[in-house]
Amino acid sequence: MIKYISLFSGCGGGDIGFHGDFSFLSNYYCKLPFELVYANEIDLKVARIFDENFDLKCDKRDIRNVQEGEIPDHDLLIGGFPCQSFSIVAQNPKRLGYKDEKGMLFFELCRILWAKKPLAFIAENVRGIMSANKGEAFPLILKEFEECGYDIKHMVLNAADYGVPQKRQRVFIIGTRRGYLQNSMARPLPTHGPDDGQGQLLTDPHLPLGSVVNIRQRVDDKYYFSEKAVAGMKRAKKEMNKGRAQDLNKPCNTVGAHLAKVSLNGTDPVLKVGEKYRRFTPREVAGIQSFPESFRLVDSERAQYIALGNAIPPVLAWHVAKTFAETVMRYDLSDAKHCSAPS
Repeated sequence: MIKYISLFSGCGGGDIGFHGDFSFLSNYYCKLPFELVYANEIDLKVARIFDENFDLKCDKRDIRNVQEGEIPDHDLLIGGFPCQSFSIVAQNPKRLGYKDEKGMLFFELCRILWAKKPLAFIAENVRGIMSANKGEAFPLILKEFEECGYDIKHMVLNAADYGVPQKRQRVFIIGTRRGYLQNSMARPLPTHGPDDGQGQLLTDPHLPLGSVVNIRQRVDDKYYFSEKAVAGMKRAKKEMNKGRAQDLNKPCNTVGAHLAKVSLNGTDPVLKVGEKYRRFTPREVAGIQSFPESFRLVDSERAQYIALGNAIPPVLAWHVAKTFAETVMRYDLSDAKHCSAPS
């Protein structure tokens, strides 16, 4: 088994994927050779959702207060670090700095890599990190990882290409220990693609939003926008060019952590039901993110939206984990196929 730790764990979307042995939309994602030995999530409400769904409970301390010796030895570190707060220090050569405390958390990840020296790490982040600070931050982030003693590669993956009913592009940074692990991770092979209308696809068509959202299903009135909000939106613009009403026949636009406060004039996806507009329910967001039906949502709806909107889609994480195990750790997973769930 590959022992791994999960930092900035959120509600555990990535950890569901790395564990495997779950079903989504009648597809079964087999058990993978990973064992979670430590998880850390500082947001108490989000961590409660994690604890509700995993046997191993989150360490809820600030990661800056966790000593290296308190973290179990591990083969792999995974996690997504906050990326909003980087600055480029005006020195020659330029150095990666931070604007506030969130920016410091990246260096905590490097601290643990230096101290524990796992064989590899996988860091996930939004695609926008590549253009942060006019494109200057990302190369410096990669350099910091390299200086921890790792060979680095990165790839941009779209969750829709792997069986998630959502267009969600994310950057995965993969590091393998220099001198100890020479194998490089291959790019996971897409399982789904856009419909070319000619039946020539080598993959299954992208999953549509309608595969997880039924607009005929009755939902509470609180999810609908008021007539005043709709009228204001129509006065402001002729078309939904920001918070666009979603096409049920296509993958959903990216869902985010602020869906509890979604606005018709914002950038968040919404649903149009007849002449009304509404936001997604937390359970619908879980489906859009590819969480299995068995995933338990607890605490306030606001906490659920934050947890789900920030999560790594479990199905995407499963494909990344499987490819890592096969190409970096040389596991034979020929039997661990994306296959129909047993009845």
